[in-house]
Amino acid sequence: MVVVAAKAMTVAEFQARPEERGEFDYELRSGVVVPVTRPKLKHSLLQRRLFKLLEPIVEATGWIDTEVAFRALPENELRVADVAFVRQARFAQADPEDNIQGAPDLVIEVLSPSNSAAEMFDRERLCLENGCEEFWVVDPELRTIRVVRQGAGPVTYGSGAGVPLPMFGGASLAVDAVFEKKG
Repeated sequence: MVVVAAKAMTVAEFQARPEERGEFDYELRSGVVVPVTRPKLKHSLLQRRLFKLLEPIVEATGWIDTEVAFRALPENELRVADVAFVRQARFAQADPEDNIQGAPDLVIEVLSPSNSAAEMFDRERLCLENGCEEFWVVDPELRTIRVVRQGAGPVTYGSGAGVPLPMFGGASLAVDAVFEKKG
């Protein structure tokens, strides 16, 4: 028996689909539509806290937001970063009628129970190979931030530490501030 692989969906085809409402959002991964569980409140609050802590540090150098859609690869990939930063020069060239082209300069993912290690590694690799300078995984259960920078191995920061921010003039972000109970 011969199995014929389905044609990979393009971003244009994905965006032309009728929007579905329900339990899932969707991403396009290697041309395949993948359901993504909608974030719980705890996840959203952590995204918001990261945004609020980083915005005053990065605002002079670029644009930062939550739930940022980006096209790491132009034809068959449309992902959403929990928090993303794009340098000013790249952001100024972005088409407001499209998504960010290439991976954002900084991608921050907040771990959810539905995330697998393989999924996070795949996302990290995709981002770092397509324009991302730093990729963070924020683990709310372990209260750690794992950072991978272009050309360097992973470093995990925990309580009492500060995540260095070389992209933003050498500032740092206190890990404990990320995991405070405030909204």
